[in-house]
Formats: sequence, C-alpha cells, structure tokens
Amino acid sequence: MKHPTTSEHMQTALPPSPAPLSYWARIAVLVAASLGLLFDGIELGLMPVASLSVSKSLLGVAYTPTLGGDWFARFTAALMLGAAIGGVLLGNLGDRIGRTRAMGISIVFYSLFALLGAWVRTQEEMLVLRFMVGLGVGGMWPNGMALVSECWSAASRPWVSGVMSAGLNAGILLLSQIVRFWPLTPESWRWLFYLGGAPAILGVVVLVALPESPTWLSDRGRIKRPPPPVRELFQFEFLRLTLVAILLASIPLVGAWSASKWMIPWADKVAGTSNPGYKAITQGWWALGATLGSFTGAQLSRWMGRRTSYFLISIGATALTLVMFRWTAPLQASFHVIVFAQGLVATLFFGWLAVYLPQMFPTRVRATGSGLAYNSGRFATAAGVLAAGGLFAYLGGDYARVGTICSLIYAVGALAIWWLPKETNSIRAHSRDSREKIRTEQHAALRSKS
Repeated sequence: MKHPTTSEHMQTALPPSPAPLSYWARIAVLVAASLGLLFDGIELGLMPVASLSVSKSLLGVAYTPTLGGDWFARFTAALMLGAAIGGVLLGNLGDRIGRTRAMGISIVFYSLFALLGAWVRTQEEMLVLRFMVGLGVGGMWPNGMALVSECWSAASRPWVSGVMSAGLNAGILLLSQIVRFWPLTPESWRWLFYLGGAPAILGVVVLVALPESPTWLSDRGRIKRPPPPVRELFQFEFLRLTLVAILLASIPLVGAWSASKWMIPWADKVAGTSNPGYKAITQGWWALGATLGSFTGAQLSRWMGRRTSYFLISIGATALTLVMFRWTAPLQASFHVIVFAQGLVATLFFGWLAVYLPQMFPTRVRATGSGLAYNSGRFATAAGVLAAGGLFAYLGGDYARVGTICSLIYAVGALAIWWLPKETNSIRAHSRDSREKIRTEQHAALRSKS
C-alpha cells in the first residue's frame, strides 16, 4: 500500500486559503475602517473644545482658569491611559477573534461610553467615562490598520494608509466645524455627547456585515495554534523591533498631546469671552492641516524613505511648535497660519506610522504588535500630559511656556529614528521565520497523526 508523501498529506489535510476579497469588498473595508477612525477623531477632539465649558458647568463657583487647565490635563490623561490599555488588549483580541469583530467591538465601546457623558454630574464621573471611551479609541487603530493593510496590495498601501490616517484628523476637523456653528458654553455642551454616541450604529454594521481579512483567516486556518500572547513580542525574535516601534510611535503622540493640544484651551482663554467660537476655528485650522499632513505623510515616507522622512518630520515639528508658542499668540493674524502649518507637519508622523508600523510585525502578531507599539505611546502620553498639567499649574497657567517646553519631545525623534534598521531585511526575516515556524508545526502535526 502506497503511503501519501508529506506534501500530498499537507495538500489534503490543510484547508484551502480564503479567496482574496473583491474590489467592492475591499472598498467596503476601507470605508468602514476610515469611518471608524473618523469617529475616533471626533472622540479625540471632543474634550479639547469642550473641557473648559464642562469644567465651568460642573465646578460652578469653584472654577478658576488654572483649575480648568488642570482638569483638561486630567481628562486628556484618562483618555490616553484608556487608549493605551485598550489598544493592547483589543489589538490582541484582533489577533484572536479577527480584525473585523475586534474593530466593531471597539467602535461600539467608545460610542456608548461617550453617550453616557451627556448625563454626568461631576468631574470625577466624566474622568471615568473618558477612560472608558479611551479603551475603544485605542482598539480602533491597530485593528483598522491591520485589516486594511491585509486586504489591500502593497502597491495600493501608501494611498489607503494615507486615507486611513486622514480619516482620524478629518473627524477632528468635522467636530470643529460643528462646534463653530453651534458653540459650546457652560450652559450648552451635553448635546455634543449625544452626538458622540451615534457611531454605535457603524459598530453594529461592522460586526454584522463587514468581511474578515483573508490573510488573518488563512494564517489562523493553516494550523490550530494558541493565540499569540503579548509577551511573545518581548522575546529575542521581536525584542529590538518592538522597542524601536514603541519609541517611534510614542514621540508624535506625546508631542501632540503634551505640547500641541495646549493651543486650543489657550485660544479659549484668550478669546473665549468675546468670541466663543474662536477655539473651534483654531481647532479647525489645525485639523485641516492635520488631515492633509496625515494623508501626505504616507506618500512622503515612501518617497523619501523611512529614516530620512521621520528625521525631517521631527525637525519640522519641533521648529513649528516652538514658533506657535513663542512667536505668535491667539487673535494675532499669524496665529492660525502657524497653527495650520504645525498641524500639517506634526501629523506627517501618523502617515508614516500607518505605512511602516504594521509592516514591522508578521501576520501572526501584527495587530498585537502594532497595537502595543502605538498604544505604549499613549501610556507615555498619559504620564506626559499629567506632568504638563503639573507644569502648567507651577507656571501659573502660562499656556505658551508649557507648550514651548513640551515641544522639545519632537526633537527626540530626530535621534531615535537612527535606531531603526536601514533596510527591511529584518521585517522580511521575521516573515520568513514565521513561515518556517508554520511549516515546522505543520510537519510535526502530520507526523503525530501518522
């Protein structure tokens, strides 16, 4: 009796790879993920424009400008801490149960807890809800990016990555225009949180109707393996790339929230009494620049190369943030011009991350790895924002001085990028090692059956 060869046995024992998604299915994936990030952006931009109105309303006569700035830092830190934890946990969930389901869960999660903000009675209740919103916000990015990266070819990836990154800042831009025409005041701000709950509809649609990544299905279907634990990323095979990825993802996040975002409460403090819509106009100019920057960053990084582009973005972001806080001010003619330019350059980082961060990890740990790297930056951001809030109080509520000092974090990126390997050989090596590991496990499984 002739026994089948190993290759023949493998051909009959292994399930067929799922067919690639159709063009329209890939469009649906891109649209759903982009909308998920757009609503993500609305959640990120909500408290910078609403914080002082919320604090004035909930604190009443106890409110002071310095206390308002301190609570802005606390709300931001709570969101970032939640996003950091959610990014790691829900990113890992995406490797376990699928990108689509984890993305849908993330959208529903941040929407429902944002909605609950409409009924808060104290600052502490809002603080807890901001943390819970952050859990869902953090899970959206790694699962959405991994899903789109795996459904679109490498040739299309810079373009679709740019669309995805632009979606996040388009949400901030959309919010700024809504608030511009319906200004927030201490008497009228709860309606904004009702709006924040609307994306739950998208989350349900994603869970019910959006197709799963064929790459994930193929990888999980070849052989039954346990889901990848987070600690796997800190083993020798991945350790260097994991640490470098964390550092490169942390710098733009810490810079954005510890330095750049102070421009909005600063504008509210200077112009809020005479012009309540000025803070929304300021955020709108920044978000317009950021939308263009996050889209362009993906193209620019591919054209200039990973290391050169990140280095130049770091230098440009440092210079423009310093100019924004030291050489102009709210209500000056040059202020919104600089705000626009700073938003454009500082968010080039996120187009870069959209292209290169998922590529650093093989399919088996892609959502876990990119989620860990991106959201570890949010742990650092939470600490950085709290430190900036303490610095703000120490400096007597001087927004310009706080922004100036914190802007120097961008300069660290000009040094950190040189720790990244010159070529993508390490990435190819990880992919090759992953394939070899799969083949070894397949052979072992077949031998045990025979």
